[in-house]
Amino acid sequence: MTGTLINIAAILVGGMIGIVSGNRLPAKAQELVLQAVCMIRLAIGVHMINDSRNILIPMVSIVLGALIGELIGIDTFLYRKLERAEESYWGMQVKQRNVAWNAPRAFMTSSLVFCIGPMAVVGSIQDGLYGDYELLTVKSILEGLVAIPIAACMGPGVLLSAGAVGIVQGTLSGLAKTAGSFLMIESTFNPEALWVVELTATGGIMILCVALSLLEVKKIRVVNMAPALVIAPLIVFLLGSFGVAW
Repeated sequence: MTGTLINIAAILVGGMIGIVSGNRLPAKAQELVLQAVCMIRLAIGVHMINDSRNILIPMVSIVLGALIGELIGIDTFLYRKLERAEESYWGMQVKQRNVAWNAPRAFMTSSLVFCIGPMAVVGSIQDGLYGDYELLTVKSILEGLVAIPIAACMGPGVLLSAGAVGIVQGTLSGLAKTAGSFLMIESTFNPEALWVVELTATGGIMILCVALSLLEVKKIRVVNMAPALVIAPLIVFLLGSFGVAW
């Protein structure tokens, strides 16, 4: 859990710096910085997808995940809850400071950026199994820096994403620690395992969608794709149980 706590602290510090500096940046500068961050995320997303051993797995996972998420209405539910939180806790103060700030949008965007990827999955498992939080420390530094321009452009909703990071990574670390204690798997975890690779590729598609949505190429309800992150490893395990290899 140490790595996750460091990650949370880095996001909060970076977010606060971004919020404080946000009003001092001209609108055009904010827009350009956000576009630069989006282009970086596009490159990262493509790199993550290229690691897939069988692109059909992330493709099927995304389609099924999006269908399930849309039927459940994950995006709508979260957006409404966060809109109420924005009105309750920030209200007119946010609107007076920066009309571009949008807490629900900031939270969902930054949460997807910070929670999806190999560093989050592998780093959390390594932290839980071995107490090795080196990878999460590197992730924390990177995300602390990324949180600055996102918070400057989109507002204090970025701070809430620290909670999402805590829940996701804390859960992964806790499960890994429990599994390591009861199943003695400390020596068998492989960061290059197929389920990790395909989970990463699926996350890469979601990161691409986040970037395209922020660039206003096409508005995509990426949060509704979240079930895909569970479906991808399940497909790998299911195929493995039938002896399918690739």
